[in-house]
Order: sequence, then structure tokens, then C-alpha cells
Amino acid sequence: MNATPNTAPGHRDDVWTENRIRALGAVTDLPTAARIFGLGRSLAYDLARTDRFPAPVIRAGTRYRVPIAGILAALGLPATGDLTFSAQSSVDHHGAIRTTAVHDHATQGEP
Repeated sequence: MNATPNTAPGHRDDVWTENRIRALGAVTDLPTAARIFGLGRSLAYDLARTDRFPAPVIRAGTRYRVPIAGILAALGLPATGDLTFSAQSSVDHHGAIRTTAVHDHATQGEP
């Protein structure tokens, strides 16, 4: 049985760089976190169930999520700043939203 190119041992996809980890976003699933640590899937679930996974694990129902900041910390990498490699600035428009009704009540002293 031949391994597919993207799952062959030693393939480039097996290399987890700091940038590649950060590019995952804020959280990842347990199998992905396990691959980062070089763990098999079943061992990762066993470690998560017994609170022995190398990074903090969040249980959401039957699903497990692993914060990227915890993975970085376990690897001794700084988890400060943006968690994504290609993070873009966001714009908060909530402060610009106003209604005249709220403004009128505020200026008239009504609740």
C-alpha cells in the first residue's frame, strides 16, 4: 500500500513551523494539534480525556478544541500579539452606529 504524497512520512506537510501554526487561527481541532506534537490521533484523544494533552484542551460537547496560544506556549514560542500569521487589521464600526431616538431620549432626560 502506497502512501499518498501529502501523508508520506517526512513530507513537507509534516513540518510545523511557527508561521504555519499561527496561520491556523485562534483554535484548532485535536487531530491537527496532535500532528503538531507528533502524536497519533487515538493517543491524542486518550491524553485529552485524561487531561494530559501537552496543551490546554477545550471540550465543547463531544468536540475537542485546542487554543493556538496553548500550543505555542507548550512549544516555548511567544503567544503574544496576533495569533494569525497574516492577520489583517479589523475596523470596528459599532461606535459609528447611532439612532436619533436614543440621542433624543438622552438629551431630553428620558430613560
